[in-house]
Amino acid sequence: MLAKIFSNRGAILFSALLLVAAGCTPAGPRALLKGKKLLDRGDYAAAAAELKNATDLMQTNAQAWNYYGVALQLAGRPEESAMAYQSALKYDRDLVEAHFNMGSLALEQGRADIARSEFTAYTLRRANDPQGWLKLGSAQLKLNDITGAERSFSTVYHLDANNAAALNGLGLARIKSGLPRDAEKFFAAAVKVRPDFAPALLNLGVVNQQYLHDNKAALEHFKHYLTLTPRPANADEVSGIISSLEAQEPRPVVLAAVEKPAPQPVAAEPKPVVQPKVSNAATQRAVAISKPAPVTVKNPAPTPTPIKPTPVQTVQVQPSPQIVTAPPPAQINPPVAEKPAVETEPVAAPSSEDQPKPSFWGKLFNGSPDAAPDTKYRGQGLTALPAIGADPSPKPVVIPAAKPLPIVEPVPTFPRYTYISPRKPAAGDRATAAGAFTRARLFEQEEKWPEALQEYKQSAVLDPSWFEAQYNAGVLAHRLRDYGSALPRYELALAIQKDSADARYNFALALKAAGYATDAAEQLKIILAPNDREVRAHLALANIYAQALRDKEQARKHYQRVLELDPANPQAPDIRYWISSNSN
Repeated sequence: MLAKIFSNRGAILFSALLLVAAGCTPAGPRALLKGKKLLDRGDYAAAAAELKNATDLMQTNAQAWNYYGVALQLAGRPEESAMAYQSALKYDRDLVEAHFNMGSLALEQGRADIARSEFTAYTLRRANDPQGWLKLGSAQLKLNDITGAERSFSTVYHLDANNAAALNGLGLARIKSGLPRDAEKFFAAAVKVRPDFAPALLNLGVVNQQYLHDNKAALEHFKHYLTLTPRPANADEVSGIISSLEAQEPRPVVLAAVEKPAPQPVAAEPKPVVQPKVSNAATQRAVAISKPAPVTVKNPAPTPTPIKPTPVQTVQVQPSPQIVTAPPPAQINPPVAEKPAVETEPVAAPSSEDQPKPSFWGKLFNGSPDAAPDTKYRGQGLTALPAIGADPSPKPVVIPAAKPLPIVEPVPTFPRYTYISPRKPAAGDRATAAGAFTRARLFEQEEKWPEALQEYKQSAVLDPSWFEAQYNAGVLAHRLRDYGSALPRYELALAIQKDSADARYNFALALKAAGYATDAAEQLKIILAPNDREVRAHLALANIYAQALRDKEQARKHYQRVLELDPANPQAPDIRYWISSNSN
């Protein structure tokens, strides 16, 4: 199913379709459209032949090469498929669908280092597509990049708090970090939001059996796993584990190898891209945990079809006197004293290392934890994102003194922000400013962030008193990590609407990201002064005290307030763990 996106490429495809209607389609576009139809029907061999013809006739057409790669991959010709994707990227480095497809192919072939690079390129341009972050997290797990994997899965969680695959991936990362009880909480949360999610169900059974030695709980989860429809591919092996546990005769179990999942490529036309067709009978991919280095596995996946990435929209502001933003979801990992905060920015991909041959439990993890239902990004403002560019403070350095003296921690120091403290700006030319504002919104829809920022700035110059223009300029600069521009814009927005909790909250996040932790804490306190029930402000303030300022008493105070106001907060288990771990 094709979806229209207004762009030069879309105009090209539209012209091609008009030619089809007129019965005078050139040979190249005709071969491309015919190959696409064969691809949609599942005739991959015929589609590959037709799309090969299209690439011969249109040798520099990146979309034709990308579709050709999809057909080859689905036809079981991975080496030729990789060459086709490389050709697509040769002619259009910005064709993000080809990056996604190349990463999926590399992940399928066990080349996690290449997959990580490709998915990093994809997520840089499709920052609000959960599937890209899930794939990136899977590759990072295979490379034992635990911090990176937690960052990627946390990003998915912030985009969709009910994404079971993200919670499952966070559980896998906690297992690799040697925190099985934390992992169990994440797996349980995944099952809570999606009771039929096979990977998390199997993981719950394994973590209880292998790590927590709770055979009763393990039996419950294994039995629940076997009730899933369709029947899991490793059902017989899991039945053997159940029999062993019921007989109280634990024995080593070797499961049969799991069939490799089908590739999941994405295809793009001259801008319109293809929406995936998800079968209701799609097999859920099971993931389990092993000692000591678990990885993931999946059962046969649904037949891959091209997808249409969701356009990114970081600000939900209309050109009107009022702005409405959604409160942000809480950060996924409340920090403990021993751990730095998890960022959401992708990292570069170092070279991979050979992985040891997995055991039975290792085989269960050789796939990907991203077997998630197809979910759509729910557009939110910057307040809905993790703290952008937040650089965690260094771990406290414990300096031992002479033996008779206690251990002493140095007191951290932080630079202070120099406020511009502007007056409320005078009104300007709102009608002319609205034109620049509209152009900024269009640039946002096309993900042209620098251009959007310049138009917002221009709109704010034309009418300095327009709150939305100043605020959105701050948000876009924040999004681009240009804190030198973001911080003054937030101050100007607050000079216009000093009671805007969203603007002040974002201002605090930007101050923290820029290294002004003390000032960030002060801004959050201003939010809490008239309204002590702002959960997000308490949580952000607690994180700053725990991570940067290293004030356990203040951190405990605000964490406890979060629990009082929102006992069901997704981070409640982690908050309680932090409190219990820092009770002294």
